[in-house]
Amino acid sequence: QVQLVESGGGLVQPGGSLRLSCAASGVSSRTFSTYTMAWFRQAPGKEREFVAAISWTGRNTYTSDSVKGRFTISRDNGANTVYLQMNTLKPEDTAVYHCAAKTDSSSRDFKDYAAWGQGTQVTVSE
Repeated sequence: QVQLVESGGGLVQPGGSLRLSCAASGVSSRTFSTYTMAWFRQAPGKEREFVAAISWTGRNTYTSDSVKGRFTISRDNGANTVYLQMNTLKPEDTAVYHCAAKTDSSSRDFKDYAAWGQGTQVTVSE
């Protein structure tokens, strides 16, 4: 069973940048490289929202309209890690960011993902 641990969150001013990491353990690199990986976020009182996903090869990426052009998802299969580079951050990006893993094709529905990390807090404020 894969375990996911996020890191890299924090407090940043509007317009700033952060890079989130999600490290997977409990599986080999070969197995990790078969997973579709994604980032979701959840703000207080709101539903969990899709942010970005990346195919197992890394060739295909998907981002939500709300972060398109500002956020980039990437992965290093040799390091069992997926990243989320967040630029030009806005106060509305404030949320707990979770990474998630699933087998087979990518999905924007959080219900399709079987494995989740505990999340890392991102706060965008003056």
